[in-house]
Amino acid sequence: MKKISVLILLLLVVSCKLIDQKEDENESQNKAITVKDSTVVNDKDENGCLASAGYVWSKVNKECVKGFSGIQLNPMDKQDNDDETLSAYVLFNEDASKAEVFLPKDTTSIVLSRAAEGKPWVLNDWQLVPWKGYVLKKGGKNMFAGDGEIGQKVMNSDTEQQ
Repeated sequence: MKKISVLILLLLVVSCKLIDQKEDENESQNKAITVKDSTVVNDKDENGCLASAGYVWSKVNKECVKGFSGIQLNPMDKQDNDDETLSAYVLFNEDASKAEVFLPKDTTSIVLSRAAEGKPWVLNDWQLVPWKGYVLKKGGKNMFAGDGEIGQKVMNSDTEQQ
């Protein structure tokens, strides 16, 4: 009887070890498949801004911001623009001495400076003029304009007007 008990105990230990080894092998295979099948997306820019969430680096505010969260300026030829990807957006620093402009289809912003309050912000041939909101000019030509309100403008509504 003692020999049978020892034999059964020995079989249990050996079978448990084999089961553990199989589980370890299965885990290793599953990990390899998971790593192989999944891709890690790292779309942060050099400043740590998450581009897929719409964040860009603000040069004047020194932080990640949503570029389209500033003052929306619509193209002059499409003032009733519903497509925010065609608009320019403006962010100001704390004392409003600098204006950062995010142009449509451009990955970088431009920073304009002004000499005094009431004067336009300027960089080379770009000018941001405070007039009935803001007008963004390039080389004397009006390119974009907006009412000076922050955020996206809703031009059409789903609700009926009475």
